[in-house]
Amino acid sequence: MSPPVAPPGWSRWLVPPAALSVHLSIGQAYAWSVFKPPLESALGLSGTQSALPFQLGIVMLGLSAAFGGTLVERNGPRWAMTVALVCFSSGFLLSALGAAVEQYWLIVLGYGFVGGIGLGIGYISPVSTLIKWFPDRPGMATGIAIMGFGGGALIASPWSAQMLESFGSDSSGIALAFLVHGLSYAVFMLLGVLLVRVPRTEKPVGDGPGAFDGPQVSARNAVRTPQFWCLWVVLCMNVTAGIGILEKAAPMITDFFANTSTTVSASAAAGFVALLSAANMAGRIGWSSTSDLIGRKNIYRVYLGVGALMYGLIALAGDSSKPLFILCALVILSFYGGGFATIPAYLKDLFGTYQVGAIHGRLLTAWSTAGVLGPLIVNWIADRQEEAGKDGSSLYTMSLFIMIGLLAVGFVANELVRPVHPRHHVPAPAQQEKEAADVQRQQ
Repeated sequence: MSPPVAPPGWSRWLVPPAALSVHLSIGQAYAWSVFKPPLESALGLSGTQSALPFQLGIVMLGLSAAFGGTLVERNGPRWAMTVALVCFSSGFLLSALGAAVEQYWLIVLGYGFVGGIGLGIGYISPVSTLIKWFPDRPGMATGIAIMGFGGGALIASPWSAQMLESFGSDSSGIALAFLVHGLSYAVFMLLGVLLVRVPRTEKPVGDGPGAFDGPQVSARNAVRTPQFWCLWVVLCMNVTAGIGILEKAAPMITDFFANTSTTVSASAAAGFVALLSAANMAGRIGWSSTSDLIGRKNIYRVYLGVGALMYGLIALAGDSSKPLFILCALVILSFYGGGFATIPAYLKDLFGTYQVGAIHGRLLTAWSTAGVLGPLIVNWIADRQEEAGKDGSSLYTMSLFIMIGLLAVGFVANELVRPVHPRHHVPAPAQQEKEAADVQRQQ
């Protein structure tokens, strides 16, 4: 299952499309909100219950990335992409069975647990390989691939809405839509499995500094540093603030303008989800490439600081202007996506490329935490406000102010990031050889 080594003359620009085929597929997770209303209607679920497959999927993404990161580094991207293909597609097939027999626990098991493992392994599968191919532009390289995860819903959202319209939004129609998703994504992800290559050597491929210049830190040592946990908080806060809104995007925009003269239809809400996906995708490549120019800490200051301002505008004036609401949401989702795409390069700057894939996997436990917190905060508060007789934008006002507070916490954590102390560095090969020779002489 080891990926073939690139032959002489192989273009490194063929590697990002291999990563994109996997990330565009697993990025379907961001279109889950399209399935929420049909599932709630067909199976009698609450908003909190219908979010469970998505929440569990994100939890499993982080856990599988954390525990599987070392295996991905050891076995290579082709093995990881194959595991992702099998789990992600099988998750949809199990979900199709669950919808067909109206057993919601099967949907949770399939999409959330099994599919979530595919999400995690697939998400980290190309990261270290891309950084080795593009040591001169790590932000841009990881941004290209991770852009696909953000853009997956741009395809999946209208596609899923069209299938539900054609097949029906009852349990059998949902089951058929899940089945088509599982089979289609298996074929598309296979392209990445067949196309991926690794560099012939560990020497630099681009025109910039070598892939192994600077400090190198092992995954075991990285989790013992304050820098790792500062970035964990940064990612967790940024993701929590974004994912809660994204998971409920379709019903949220409908509720926000339900009591106005400019109501939002189901098809328009699905289009809004697709727009958010486009912003998510554009932010991943745009902002991560910008980080190569202005630095990782500065770009996270933008994500967290300006993001808090955007949430404040929505909370205070979002329901008075649909263009303002949409514009702020698009900016927020561009920062949300940019945060994901920039974090591997931030890790590379601090810890080097030695085990950056495994370190990235461990950091994604922050995503698991956020995957529970974000939707739980938004859905639970909205359900409680609805029970209290409130409606419209008032269902979400409290949630939005909580998100502002979380982004402020992330901003402070980013300010605390400093270079890693040399005691955590892996000795350079020359130093290792010298130490080994000294030991032999002493013996």
